Amino acid sequence: MSFEHASVSKGMMMACALTSITAGVFDVKHYLHLQLVPHLSRHHQYWRLLTHHLAFSNSSDLFLAELLLYVVGVNIERQFGSVKFASFTIVSGLVSTLLEFMALILLHRIGVNHVPGGPSAIVFSMLYQWYRLVPVAYHFKIFGVPLSNKAFTYALALQLALGHLPGSLVSSCVGLLVGYIYRSELINIKTWRVSPTAINLSSRFLLPLVGLTRPPRRFNRARPEQVHLTTEVGNEEVITTAPPSVQRSGRPSGEGTEGSSVVREWVNELTGRTGEAAARIRTPSEVEITQLTSMFPDTSRDVIVTTLQRR
Repeated sequence: MSFEHASVSKGMMMACALTSITAGVFDVKHYLHLQLVPHLSRHHQYWRLLTHHLAFSNSSDLFLAELLLYVVGVNIERQFGSVKFASFTIVSGLVSTLLEFMALILLHRIGVNHVPGGPSAIVFSMLYQWYRLVPVAYHFKIFGVPLSNKAFTYALALQLALGHLPGSLVSSCVGLLVGYIYRSELINIKTWRVSPTAINLSSRFLLPLVGLTRPPRRFNRARPEQVHLTTEVGNEEVITTAPPSVQRSGRPSGEGTEGSSVVREWVNELTGRTGEAAARIRTPSEVEITQLTSMFPDTSRDVIVTTLQRR
């Protein structure tokens, strides 16, 4: 699978990797998570509601999210189209931010005070669309448990959801809820699209940074190309113990012609065919006769020769 017709997914993967690595190098990850107390309630750092989507807190979450974006995001973007997929991503980010803030307020008394950094809610919103739109390819069983090819993707998503309990679980549930809201049209957010101006600017400035999304070229040949080797016989000294062939020496070989005529006459005598009929019969080689003789030792040589001539 490639990034063909999935430039937004490729850009998201590159952006997540770049921001997460940059935040780790400059040691600013403590600014990129969402915490109700004291950051929001006491210090009023509401900018964290938006910045906590920018980078993941560790490399494990980044790796799992990159795998999910490659498997899930590419398929969804190809079905939605790049414009609709970009609009869906922006809407999912805004709605999930609002729902995460409400979840922190409502669940603060039971110990939910922190949401880890990273666009996990957006990834799980894509996962819900993938669950609804992409059909199962095959089923299998492990120790009698029926599974499908989607089980491996769900296993990756489960690791991401259980990475930083309870905040990561809240973020994943919020993402699934956002995907359900977008799919069921409970509120009119499905028809919104990115403006044409933003699309033109992105195509002009951001798309060259993403790079090519075309798949590698596949050859149409069923067989590999034949390599023609040209050797200069005249400039090289050929050492061989076999007599030169007719084509290389340029002279007709009388012995070869005489030998073939003797075999033909011998076959004509065995089969009783002469003249025009003999010209049309097939002359079996000695290798074929020897091979069939070894396979059928009880059969006479005349029968074997006659059988080979009828092929």
